[in-house]
Amino acid sequence: MESGYVTTPFGRRPMSLGMLASQHLAETIEPGMKRSKWKLFRAICEARPALGVTDRALTVLDALLTFYPDDEISEEKGLIVFPSNAQLSLRARGMTPATLRRHLAVLVEAGLILRKDSPNGKRYARRDRAGAIGDAFGFSVAPLLARAVEIESLAAQAVADRELLRVTRERLTLCRRDISKLITAALEEGVSGDWEGISAMFRALLARIPRVATAEDLTPLLDEMAMLRAEIVNMLERRTKTQKIDANESQIEHHKQNSNPDSTYELEPSFETKQGEKAAADNDPNAGPSDERRLKQQRPSGRMSNRAGGAADPGAGQGLKSFPLGLVLQACPSILDYGPGGNIGNWRDLMSAAVVVRSMLGVSPSAYEEACSGMGPENAATVIACILERGGHINSPGGYLRDLTRRTEKGEFAIGPMLMALARANGPMARHAS
Repeated sequence: MESGYVTTPFGRRPMSLGMLASQHLAETIEPGMKRSKWKLFRAICEARPALGVTDRALTVLDALLTFYPDDEISEEKGLIVFPSNAQLSLRARGMTPATLRRHLAVLVEAGLILRKDSPNGKRYARRDRAGAIGDAFGFSVAPLLARAVEIESLAAQAVADRELLRVTRERLTLCRRDISKLITAALEEGVSGDWEGISAMFRALLARIPRVATAEDLTPLLDEMAMLRAEIVNMLERRTKTQKIDANESQIEHHKQNSNPDSTYELEPSFETKQGEKAAADNDPNAGPSDERRLKQQRPSGRMSNRAGGAADPGAGQGLKSFPLGLVLQACPSILDYGPGGNIGNWRDLMSAAVVVRSMLGVSPSAYEEACSGMGPENAATVIACILERGGHINSPGGYLRDLTRRTEKGEFAIGPMLMALARANGPMARHAS
């Protein structure tokens, strides 16, 4: 393979492999390729961080391009400019010779220009009798033309990244404002809830915002803040709905039915046994009033699904906001081991796993049934996954679940902060939801 034309620097300036690679790249310009020098320069300015050049070095490159005679850079019109240091300094806003040499070296190191030094280090051109340039010594802009596609691609990516950062910052600012004002409104209106804990969580999120941040730094913080805002809105909406509920609704709530065929507590064998006991009592002529009352107390009332096709009350479990399955699995990866085949691909799998974990944790069927009725089946399964994840921090999982169910009915419990704390503790992981 031919080595091509290689030129080495004049004087004590050393040769480097980077210079050799740039010279080889300059020989790979496609025939007929042209680029507007000022459009290409603007692209270089956009992609400056990726190219590793300083703003002062770009000032020198700007000055060099003014010595190129045409608006379009092409091989047919030559690729060498040969200004003296004095002229180059004037067009570089009066830059001193030492500073000029330093930034010229930066441009060479970045692979944007090449040195083509004469035998004595001077910059000049030899012309024929017709005035055409035969040979020239100075700076070659061939790397700009050879890397034009790469530079334009880097510039487009830089513009997209900057726009993404702008949009992310705007959304984060709006989210911060919303949370701050919603918490203030909740405190002024006397809404029940752990507002001190929510405020502390909000301050912790604010403390994690870097002073100089990228979109990658801000996106996870924005997701967490959006989730916190949604949970606060959910709590305030529950308060608004509670004010419109009449005194009898709490009593009617105990008799609501759920026709959801995916309901987790359908899987509990104890409920089937209770139905069998009821049928036996109905057929027993010796069953007295006390037996009938006892069986009524054992029944799961209207909380169990109506297998005959009765419509479910749409208000069951509406008090709590359900979160995406992927987020639940990110916060509670331990529940994955109890899913069918060691994996959880949908809510049905999670609810099946929750039944297994419920038994393992010693939570009674009645406690889990109440949680499903008060929170909704998906949220109850989510809470079981959170209890499993917290492990030894909870002494009585059954009592803890009953307490959360009572707090849910009063509008004092939100799943969001619990999930956020576990998600931060476990770090990011791949989403397992299908």
